[in-house]
Amino acid sequence: MANWKRKFRSRKRRSRSRSSPGDVGRSRLYARLAKFSFVGVVVAFILLFVVLPIVAFELPSPDSIVRRDGFATKVLDRNGEVLYDIFQDERRTPVSLDDIPEYLKQATVAIEDKNFYSHQGFDMRGYARALFNILFRGRLQGGSTLPQQLVKNVLLSPDRTVTRKIKEFVITMQVENRFTKDEILQMYLNEMPYGGTAYGVQSASEIYFGKDVSDLDLVESAILAGLPQRPSVYSPFSSVPDAYIARTEQVLRRMREDGYITSEQEESAKERLAEVQFEEPGSLFKAPHFVQYVQRVLEERYGESVLEQG
Repeated sequence: MANWKRKFRSRKRRSRSRSSPGDVGRSRLYARLAKFSFVGVVVAFILLFVVLPIVAFELPSPDSIVRRDGFATKVLDRNGEVLYDIFQDERRTPVSLDDIPEYLKQATVAIEDKNFYSHQGFDMRGYARALFNILFRGRLQGGSTLPQQLVKNVLLSPDRTVTRKIKEFVITMQVENRFTKDEILQMYLNEMPYGGTAYGVQSASEIYFGKDVSDLDLVESAILAGLPQRPSVYSPFSSVPDAYIARTEQVLRRMREDGYITSEQEESAKERLAEVQFEEPGSLFKAPHFVQYVQRVLEERYGESVLEQG
């Protein structure tokens, strides 16, 4: 029996001596992966069976994402030209997806969510990245899809918390089940902030270019598509008035990479960027005395709140 034990120990020592550094490294890697997988399973269990049932009772209805009020009241002249928009805090004018140029729709999808038409409302890689940042870096990071941005902007607060992220996930799945992709894109383009009081592409087109959104060209569409990420920075009216140029070039590059435009169109659009003419802030206030008279009449007849919310 003693001889057998000595032989077994000798074989064990020889086996250890034959182990290469690579084998040891792989063993450590497998151990770390197993530990990470276990932590991920625990976190997923807590989110699904503890946190999720708690927050589910506080979720707003996904049907309320369809806006039915809060629009600007437009004062027109006899020819139907807009003299002035009356609104409270957010200037918003709804527009049909059919009236929005293809370039603007394509630019928005390219820069914000290239897989918009193929995913089910969320990006698994984005959520894995967010989970990694929560566990190992102690911070919550974005990377949201178009439906997620829409839900956050319309139904939830912008707080960067785990609870808000879970609510966003649940409502996004509900929105994806209730509405088509085109309906979601139309709501996104009508709801997102584009700088200052401009909410939605129609108001942004009027404020920045003094024209209807349907008249935008490639360059103007790319400029608007780049604004929602950081409207206070990328707006041509911001404290950094040239910041929109680099952002627009990024939008054009994404459009070319995704096959929406050619290399020639990209280069031509970049050359035109420095020549784009923007409206002067406040230049849309035409016929001020007449507009003020109409505003007083409408306030007396319908009340201030109705007037400011369309």
